[in-house]
Amino acid sequence: MDVNYVGEHLLPGKIGQFFVILSFGAALFSLISYFFATREPEVKSWKTLGRIGFWLNLISVVAIGTILFYLIYNHYFEYHYVWAHSSKSLPTHYIISSFWEGQEGSFWLWMFWQVVLGIILVFKAKNWEAPVMTFVMLCQVFLGSMLIGVEVFGSRIGSSPFILLRDAMQGPVFSRPDYLNMIGDGRGLNPLLQNYWMVIHPPTLFLGFASMIVPFAYAASGLWLKRYKDWMKPGLPWALFAVMILGAGIIMGSFWAYEALNFGGFWAWDPVENVSIIPWLTLIAAVHVMLAYRNSGHGFFTATFLTMISFVLVIYASYLTRSGILGETSVHSFTSLGMSGQLIIFNLTFLVLMIVMLIWRNKEMPSSKQEEDIYSREFWMFIGGLVLTVACIQMIATTSIPVFNTLFGTKVAPPVDPIPHYNKWQGAFAVVIMLVTAFTQFLKYKKTNPKKFWVSTFASFLFAAILSAIIVYFTKTYTNVMYILLTLTCIFCLLANLRVLGDALKGKWRLAGSAVAHIGFALLLLGALIAAATNEVISINESRYIQVQNFGQEGDKFSDPGENLFLTEGEPKQMGDYRITYVGDSVAPPNVYYKILYERIDEETGNIRESFMLRPFAQHNPEMGGLIGTPDTRHYLTHDIYTLITAAAAESQVQAENIPSEEQTGYEDYDEPATYQVSIGDTLRYRNGFYVIEGINREATLNNIPKGEGDIIVGLKIKVVASDEKEYNVEPIFLIKDGHSYDFNKDVTEQGLRFRFTNILPKEDKLEIMLYQKPLPEKKWVVFKAIKFPYINFFWAGTIIMTIGFIMAIYRRLKDAKISKQNPA
Repeated sequence: MDVNYVGEHLLPGKIGQFFVILSFGAALFSLISYFFATREPEVKSWKTLGRIGFWLNLISVVAIGTILFYLIYNHYFEYHYVWAHSSKSLPTHYIISSFWEGQEGSFWLWMFWQVVLGIILVFKAKNWEAPVMTFVMLCQVFLGSMLIGVEVFGSRIGSSPFILLRDAMQGPVFSRPDYLNMIGDGRGLNPLLQNYWMVIHPPTLFLGFASMIVPFAYAASGLWLKRYKDWMKPGLPWALFAVMILGAGIIMGSFWAYEALNFGGFWAWDPVENVSIIPWLTLIAAVHVMLAYRNSGHGFFTATFLTMISFVLVIYASYLTRSGILGETSVHSFTSLGMSGQLIIFNLTFLVLMIVMLIWRNKEMPSSKQEEDIYSREFWMFIGGLVLTVACIQMIATTSIPVFNTLFGTKVAPPVDPIPHYNKWQGAFAVVIMLVTAFTQFLKYKKTNPKKFWVSTFASFLFAAILSAIIVYFTKTYTNVMYILLTLTCIFCLLANLRVLGDALKGKWRLAGSAVAHIGFALLLLGALIAAATNEVISINESRYIQVQNFGQEGDKFSDPGENLFLTEGEPKQMGDYRITYVGDSVAPPNVYYKILYERIDEETGNIRESFMLRPFAQHNPEMGGLIGTPDTRHYLTHDIYTLITAAAAESQVQAENIPSEEQTGYEDYDEPATYQVSIGDTLRYRNGFYVIEGINREATLNNIPKGEGDIIVGLKIKVVASDEKEYNVEPIFLIKDGHSYDFNKDVTEQGLRFRFTNILPKEDKLEIMLYQKPLPEKKWVVFKAIKFPYINFFWAGTIIMTIGFIMAIYRRLKDAKISKQNPA
C-alpha cells in the first residue's frame, strides 16, 4: 500500500533531477555537434549547435548546484545527501563544505569548473574551439553520467544527489507517513573536515583537475587535425595554468594536514595524496619537454604523451579515491557508491583514445634527425622530464598495489611504513631533478661553450657546497647522506636560478618566470627537507608513564607515552624551555577547546620572557574511534610549535555531547542517591557537613495542587549545617492523592544537595528519605603532544614564490602569443 508522506519537499528534488538529466543530454548533444563541427568545418551550424548544447549544459550545472545548496541550507533531511553530509548545528561556511563532502557534490564541483573553463574556450579558442570543446564535452558527458542515478537493465548509472532518504535506505521508520518528525537532524560533516580549509581546498583542487582536460584537448586536437606544431602555443599557457592551480590545491591540502588535521606533518605519502601529485609532476615534465621541443624540434612525441597521460592519471586518481579499492590504506578515500564500473570506463575511454591517436599519427609526427648536443639546454630539459616521469612510475606502482591485488588475485602488502619507503625513492629522484634544474640554467638552447659552462657551474657549485655545509652543520643532518645531497642540490638550484633572476633584472625579463618558479620549488623542497629531518618532539616524558588507563602504546605516532605529557588543570609543568599550564577549557559543541599556556621563564630573574596560549580542540566521536584531536600551532619566523590533545578528562567531553532536553531527568548532575530510614531528631552526615531531621509539618501546602478530601500532604523539616557552620533549612514534601503517593524534592543549591521525602513507614515508625549529592569536581586533565618544526616557513614561502613564478610564466606565454598574432611573419 502506498504511503502518503507528510512534510516532504519533493518539488525542488524533481526540478534538480530534471536538470541532472538535462545536463547529461546537453553535454552529449554538444559533444556530437562539436565533433561534426570539427569534421565538417564548412558547415557553420554544427558549431552553433555545439554552443547551444554547451550553454544548456552550463545552465543545468548551475541549476543543480543552486538547488542542492538550497536543500542543504534549509535542512531538508528527506534527501539522503542532505541528511548524510549536513546537520542543523553547522555554521554557513561548513554547510558550504558539506556541499562537496560526498561523491555527488565533488563530481558537481568538477563539472562546474569545466563549464567555467569552457566559457573561456568558447570565447578565446577561435579556430581551436570545435576540436578542443569536443574533448571537454566528452569529459563532461562522463561526469554528468555520475549524477544521473537511474537504473538501466538492472544496473545503476551514477548516484543522484536528489535521491530521497526513504529510497536510499531501508527501515521500519519509513513505513510511517510522519517519519520526518523522527529524524531530528542529519549525520553532519565529518569532524576532520570541519575546518576552514575544507571551504577552499577542494574547490582549488578540482579546478586543477578540471583544467587538466584543456592541455589534453589541445594535444589530442593537434593529432586529430594534423596541426602538430600549432597546438603547443595555445596549449602551453593552459598547461602552466593547470600546473599552478593543481599545485596550489595540493599545497593547500598539505597546509591543512599540517595546520588542522592530526597527521603531525605536512605530507604523509597517503595514496590519495600520491595520486594527486603524480599528474601534477607529469604535466610539469610535459611543460619542460614542450619548451625543449619548441627550441630544438626534439621530443614532440614525449611532450604530447606526457600532456595527455596527465589527464588520464587525473581520472585514475578519481577511480582510486572513489571506487573504495584503497580500503583502509587511505584516510582520504570515499566509500564506494557502486560506480567503479563507470569510473573504469571513463578512465579506459581516455586512455584508449590517447593510445590510438599516438599510434595513428606516430609516423607523421614531427621529428628532428639532427642529434641533440649534450651541452644544450633542451637536451637536459628532456632528461629532467624523463626523470620526473620515472619518479611518477615508482609512486604509481606502489600506490596501485591494491589495484594489482584486485586484478590478479595477488596478496602483495603495501609498505608497512610508507614515509621512509617513499622518502628513500623520491629523495633520490629529487636529488637528480634539482641537480639537472641547477646546471641547466648555465646552458643555452642549441649549443653552449663548454668552457664557460664548466666555469660558471663549478663556481656556483662550490659556493653551494659551502652554504650547504653550514646548513647541514646547524641543522645536525650530517648523519644522513640523502639529506646532505638534497640540501646541496637545492642550494645549488637556488643559486643558479638567483643568477638567472639577476640577469632578468638587468633586462632579460623573459627568463624571470621560470627562475622564480624554480627558486620557489627549491625553497619548498629545502623547507620540507629541513622540517622533516629536524622536527623534534618537545613533550618528552622520561618516565614513559601516563596516568590514564589504557593510554597509547610505544612507537605509536600520536600516543607513545614517552612523547606525551599529562597535565592537571592549574598545575604547571616544565617542558624543555617552556613552563606549561593547562588553564581550562571552553565548550562549543561538539568541540572542546583546551587552553594550554606556554611560558618561557628567565632563569636568573624568574621573570616571564615570553607567554602565549594555544587552543587545540578535540571532540568525542565513537564512529571514528574516540577522541579526535585538532592541533593548534604557534608560528615563528624560524620554527613552529605544534600542540595536539591526545586524551582528556571525560567530564569536558560529556559537556559537549548535548543530551537532548526531552531525555533529561533533572538528576544527570548528581551521584547515585543514598536512601535512609530516619526518625525525628536523627542527625546524619554528608560529605561537607551534617543535617538534622527536625520534625513533621502537617500543614504543608503545594502550589497549584489543591488538597482534596482524604489527601495527605506532609513536609519534612530538615536543617543542613555545612562545615563552615552555615545553616540551610529545607522541606521536601510527601503527597498521597487519590490513593497514589508522590514526592516533591527540595534542593540546597549551595551545597549541591537534593532531598526527597519518599515514604512514611508506620509499622517501623520511620520516615524514608533519599539524598542526592553532586560529585566533587574532579580536577580536569589533558594529555598532549608537542612538536617543534624548524624552518617550516621555507616550505610555505617556496609555495608562494613558485605560484608567482607560474603566473609570470603564463603572462609571458600569453604576451608572446599576442605578439606572434600581430606579427605573423
